[in-house]
Amino acid sequence: MELYDIIFYFFAAMILVSGFVVVGSKNIVYSAYSLLFVLVGIAAFYILLGADFLGVVQLMVYVGGILILLLFGIMLTNKVKGVEIKSDSNFVIPSLITIAVFTAFLLFVITETNWLEITPEFVQTTVKSLGIELIQNYSLVFEILAVVLLIALIGAATLARNDNKEN
Repeated sequence: MELYDIIFYFFAAMILVSGFVVVGSKNIVYSAYSLLFVLVGIAAFYILLGADFLGVVQLMVYVGGILILLLFGIMLTNKVKGVEIKSDSNFVIPSLITIAVFTAFLLFVITETNWLEITPEFVQTTVKSLGIELIQNYSLVFEILAVVLLIALIGAATLARNDNKEN
């Protein structure tokens, strides 16, 4: 077993354990923090597969942006008095049956498929080629997207502004 395999199995175990904590935890804050480990593990998979740009985007967008926003939302709304966060489920038995059937199907497919075995080649970084492709062929799309996002930002600021003219 090579170092690459050990790293892969480490992140796979981290994703599985953290995923079970996300789904099974009664505390929503623990679920959100476990989701952090799931998303970091997925970013590590992208990097292991040679898609380093996707791994960095995964870290920046999901872990750095969306998850932090989710945690702030949980922490701010948890302080509201009289609101109980319900985390009980009434569908435990049907869920376990579905998981067992799906796991059996996956194990059957994994064991009965003739997998094509190839020797891995050295994976080149994708950032340089992706950057060249985006700048040369898609620069107009990015400029239009920047203008549309600027218009949306101005519209959101206009709607959020507190006008005292109505009072």
